[in-house]
Amino acid sequence: MPDKNQSRLNRQFDRIGRSVPMATRFLEWVRRPTSRLIRIPLGILLVLGGVFSFLPVLGIWMLPLGLLLLALDLPFLQAPLNQMILRTQRRFTNWRRSRRKKS
Repeated sequence: MPDKNQSRLNRQFDRIGRSVPMATRFLEWVRRPTSRLIRIPLGILLVLGGVFSFLPVLGIWMLPLGLLLLALDLPFLQAPLNQMILRTQRRFTNWRRSRRKKS
């Protein structure tokens, strides 16, 4: 039975799939246990790409996606990553609400 952190992580992947429908099939494939040999190097490459997001081709979006992929195989990353995602979502929601009130 998956624990609470694993369930939250899966919900984050599902949310990304709903937000970016074109990525749904890829995310389903990369989350399979058989894709572990591809998932770990891909996660590392995405994190490195996110670190170098100041370059024209790379973007900051790569960092959280890479961390999510790594967290599937590294359980010690799951709890802090889930907390960071929830905190970021709350801040973003509050920011959007405050922007709406100003308009």
